[in-house]
Amino acid sequence: MAESRWKSTLYASDQFVEACGAIVFDISSSTGSKKVCLLYHAGENEWLLPKGRRNCNESRQAAVVREVREETGYEIKLRPLTLVTRAPAETEAADVVDAPRVYDNLTEPFMLDVRDLGKDKGVKLVWWFIAEREPDGMVGEGEAQFKATFVKIDCAVERLTFQKDRDVMRRAIELMEEQGT
Repeated sequence: MAESRWKSTLYASDQFVEACGAIVFDISSSTGSKKVCLLYHAGENEWLLPKGRRNCNESRQAAVVREVREETGYEIKLRPLTLVTRAPAETEAADVVDAPRVYDNLTEPFMLDVRDLGKDKGVKLVWWFIAEREPDGMVGEGEAQFKATFVKIDCAVERLTFQKDRDVMRRAIELMEEQGT
């Protein structure tokens, strides 16, 4: 039997979980400064990005919108971006070369975080999106353990507790700047 050419790990459905999160920008701020949404988890004294598990039969795009609404109380819309991706366009031939290419107006994840959950616990796949707060988009209180706060971009990265969240935030800010926003 032939060996695969690539290093590969298989996970049964009970050994992985998918989550979706967003960097939520408030571009319409009345102060003129751009802000992003952070969650403060007082019980753990942590500053986090909104994210949560994808439900069965739910698209990633629907999951991120729902999770942000549940955790923060805000309605969002995914921000269409120009992205470099290896995913083919819907209209391309099935045998298109697997290579990075640029597409406009994508509401796809801009980053994937693969988290090892420890011995025999599998992995967590976190798909990260860029979104905008809907104007007048407050729909509720959000989850009780979190306080959602919009923070100026120049302060947000350093406020985040975890380095991986900081890395995700930095990339989102870079992408928004590249888009001219």
